[in-house]
Amino acid sequence: MSFMLNILKAFFNKMLELLLFGRRSITNSLNIYVKTNTGRTLSVNLEPKWDIKNVKEILAPQLGLQPYEVKIIFAGKELSDATTIEECDLGQQSILHAVQVRARPAKQRKKSMHSMVPEEEATSEEVPSKPLCETLLDVQFQNEEKVQGPETVREHERVHFFVHCSQCNKLCKGKLRVRCSLCKGGAFTVHRDPECWDDVLKCRRIRGHCESYEIACVDNKNDGDPPFAEFYFKCAEHVSGGEKDFAAPLNLVKMNTKGVPCLACTDISEIVLVFPCASKHVTCLDCFLQYCRSRLLERQFMPHPDVGYTLSCPAGCENSFIEEIHHFKLLIREEYDRYQHFATEEYVLQAGGVLCPQPGCGMGLLVDPDCKKVTCQNGCGYVFCRNCLQGYHLGDCLPDSVNDGDPSSCEYSVDPNRAAEARWDEASNVAIKVLTKPCPKCRTATERDGGCMHMVCTRSGCGFEWCWICQTEWTRDCMGAHWFG
Repeated sequence: MSFMLNILKAFFNKMLELLLFGRRSITNSLNIYVKTNTGRTLSVNLEPKWDIKNVKEILAPQLGLQPYEVKIIFAGKELSDATTIEECDLGQQSILHAVQVRARPAKQRKKSMHSMVPEEEATSEEVPSKPLCETLLDVQFQNEEKVQGPETVREHERVHFFVHCSQCNKLCKGKLRVRCSLCKGGAFTVHRDPECWDDVLKCRRIRGHCESYEIACVDNKNDGDPPFAEFYFKCAEHVSGGEKDFAAPLNLVKMNTKGVPCLACTDISEIVLVFPCASKHVTCLDCFLQYCRSRLLERQFMPHPDVGYTLSCPAGCENSFIEEIHHFKLLIREEYDRYQHFATEEYVLQAGGVLCPQPGCGMGLLVDPDCKKVTCQNGCGYVFCRNCLQGYHLGDCLPDSVNDGDPSSCEYSVDPNRAAEARWDEASNVAIKVLTKPCPKCRTATERDGGCMHMVCTRSGCGFEWCWICQTEWTRDCMGAHWFG
């Protein structure tokens, strides 16, 4: 008898679900993926006006559960039944997480209620709420601004994030997402909302509860405490690429809610960059890019030991270095490539290395401090002297100039206007340096036009025999290794 009742009950629930679904006309549906903690992934079409209760009614029969046995998790929150799809700010192919309601382990429940987190944090995950995009106060405001009252902050309480999206290759609006720091699963609820950028950008700031798998994650390194949240950002302007989709956060780019003028052009822009100095100087994005370009052309970026190749506030403020170097991706591709090239060169020089002086190469080389003969390995193969950056030679380096004194003391006067007309063709100088190698003894530029690698200097009084490959004196080793290349 009970068997027949169960069949009738399942049939009634199925018919009810079909009737409810049939009444809803999908006019502007979103294709959403729903992941379960059992490894299943469902694809459903949802109407933005539907609420989470409707979603549970559709999903529960496919999961073999009742609607009240399902909870929906998105962006660090368990969503309440009254929350609508459009409040979640979902895009096409976004991911929701559906898990079965279950009691938490007694040990973990005891920890969360006592020593691990404050009481208001421990109970927050048990109560379904609005999604993070609705409850999160804009982290661009300082703590003192958040308590000033509704006339200042609440008008702009909807959070705004900006990211650089590699797929769109431009500045885009971003969405904040959260996952478990241990298993990287998205079925994760935070104990509290982040309150500042440090909560979002730095690790191990906010704990939460993970239900991404049937066995809940715990932090075994800290006596079984719940895991920490890991926040990340996604671009809001293209179709979601899943939970591995990522965009670089630009935490200094903000909505200009205060109407502050740019420190350079004095215009009031909608979107600005706020430098991390004590005065919080503001610049529009056009002026920021112009500032970056001018410093890049002059190679005036600063190497910072912790941050990297960066800039500080143009007003000269102390402790104002831009820590998130993804802000420089706002430059065009060629400029950003040059920035990375200069940054690499600066790193090599700071580490005690040298750059290959051969035109068109510039390979960074890390060599021993007492090494004078440097070979551009994995590059052009040029062999040069570390001290003078000329072709490798024997003996002391030649001075850069015959006159080491004050240039103004020279009796040879030059008309600046005529000096411009008297310059040797720069292309010829480059060609000589690329196509020739200096004699290691007298440094006479020598061009090889074929034949073997055994070179004899033709300069009168020299006649030094040397190896074209090694740029040292010709030996039997050279003869055996690469006499004919």
